[in-house]
Amino acid sequence: MSLVEDEAINIKLTHDQAFVLSDWLYQVMFQSDDLEGIVRDRAVWSPIYAISGTLDTTLSDIFMPDYSERLDAAKERLRVSMYGETAELPGPDETPTAAPRAHQIEQGTAGNHGESDQGR
Repeated sequence: MSLVEDEAINIKLTHDQAFVLSDWLYQVMFQSDDLEGIVRDRAVWSPIYAISGTLDTTLSDIFMPDYSERLDAAKERLRVSMYGETAELPGPDETPTAAPRAHQIEQGTAGNHGESDQGR
């Protein structure tokens, strides 16, 4: 086994990001029972469960009686930080076609994920 395989990766999230992600993971993994429909490669489940478990043991918000209000406020702050207060937001049944460019760069998704443009 190489050193790279054992090396831990740290991911930094704001409290709001962690809270919203924790709720989404809970909805997908336990409420809808649709993890297999969303993530078909079971190898990906291992990091998903690791992230979910870490969030669940770190966030006290998930045990608060005003959970829904806290979650709604966190979601709104994240929307405003990504899209601005006056940005048109997709409705609940709509999927945005792409994340804002700043978000793509921040998350490292603006690139081509190691693919080469040569030969295309």
